[in-house]
Amino acid sequence: MSMLMVQGTTSDAGKSTLVAALCRWAKRQGVNVAPFKPQNMALNSAVTCDGGEIGRAQAVQAQACGLAPHSDMNPVLIKPSSDTGAQIIIQGRVLNQQDAVTFHAYKPRAKAAVLESFARLREQYALVLVEGAGSPAEINLREGDIANMGFAEAVDCPVILIADIDRGGVFAHLVGTLALLSESEQARVKGFVINRFRGDLSLLQPGLDWLERHTGKPVLGVLPYLHDLHLEAEDAINAQQVSAAGTTLRVVIPVLPRISNHTDFDPLRLHPQVDVQFVGAGHPLPPADLIILPGSKSVRDDLTHLREQGWADDLMRHLRFGGKVLGICGGLQMLGEQIHDPLGIEGHAGSSAGLGLLALSTTLGAEKQLRQVTGHLSDGSAISGYEIHAGHSTGPALDTPFAQLSHGGNDGACDPSAQIRATYLHGLFEQPSALSSLLRWAGLKQVQPLDYHARREQELDRLADMLEQHLDQAALRTFCGLAEPAHA
Repeated sequence: MSMLMVQGTTSDAGKSTLVAALCRWAKRQGVNVAPFKPQNMALNSAVTCDGGEIGRAQAVQAQACGLAPHSDMNPVLIKPSSDTGAQIIIQGRVLNQQDAVTFHAYKPRAKAAVLESFARLREQYALVLVEGAGSPAEINLREGDIANMGFAEAVDCPVILIADIDRGGVFAHLVGTLALLSESEQARVKGFVINRFRGDLSLLQPGLDWLERHTGKPVLGVLPYLHDLHLEAEDAINAQQVSAAGTTLRVVIPVLPRISNHTDFDPLRLHPQVDVQFVGAGHPLPPADLIILPGSKSVRDDLTHLREQGWADDLMRHLRFGGKVLGICGGLQMLGEQIHDPLGIEGHAGSSAGLGLLALSTTLGAEKQLRQVTGHLSDGSAISGYEIHAGHSTGPALDTPFAQLSHGGNDGACDPSAQIRATYLHGLFEQPSALSSLLRWAGLKQVQPLDYHARREQELDRLADMLEQHLDQAALRTFCGLAEPAHA
């Protein structure tokens, strides 16, 4: 079994994207390959084939490998619920809530789970491509590290280091990061990749030559800035969208402090007839055809924030003028009458009044619902998605469901006026028929089809094409322990 790890000089240096590109590149060569991220901190997650929960980026990398996502691909997932606390998920299952100090003490046990999951992947796949987290040069976090060099040293994994030239200071990032590593860790770094370059490469070449002389490490390639690249963001909201053509539907999404799974809205951003606007604190919700209340890691706190911003009043005005409202997961719970958290699952124990727009109430429990589902909407349109929630909702609004599920039972609720719909399903816009149906409900008469899964496949192939053109493939094959192609 071979392995290679991608670490970055900073967050958002391009680690997730490069690992996805490497996954598709290896798959193209017929390699049985899988992705792995020891520790991830993100509120964008996905449900796995074994009923667990992992970071969304690893689910995309699994698709690049042609695999269903599995909880072993991201054995430690940290989902922040406040500035100091987070939900800890080990091998796909919720462990508990911890603050930073508590988790630091828990790291030795977390490392055991990481190594156990990695060992299982090593047994099943010829190549495992590993993604680091943040930067290996965070010297205050070095003790007990399981996300970067601590993991690489434990399993004797070679590393390539990627830096983002678009944010400036790329040579300082690379040289400084290398300097803050131990001698054995420096030896583990096999080369550098420079990401998001714009301009004439000949002007950069003197710097590349100096970098190789100064460090004794090769530059494996310079990746260009890929305009209009659309892959799910690991955490930060991606507000980039295609240019709308012709008649457009205006969709507004309030950005809550603990918004989760905002990748739900990527298909809307890519739709040529949809104008998506994310609205942050301090701004009113503008006129729209559809307002979507997104998922939340701390529903009661985010509902308080929503009210403090005046967005609850904006929502009522929107409904009076005939606008549509869709609540997803935490958004469903907010639309109800009460939210109860007797165990303090998402913060302090207690209850909060909902917006009172749907006749339902929600109680948060210790057991999180994790499952992939299929079904159909009331008009017969097929849907698919996944559930990630701790709340259980009851009430007469559920007698008019959002969807009927294939395995039996219903999902969500609709109000009698047909202005409000609510669902627990994430990822529902990825199903072309569901996307078209919901856009028609929101007011778009003639809907252009969009296949988001096919679009993601195109982007993964685009990344692999870029890798083949701009990186030293012979060196990559050497680091990965792969044989040269038969036609070479």
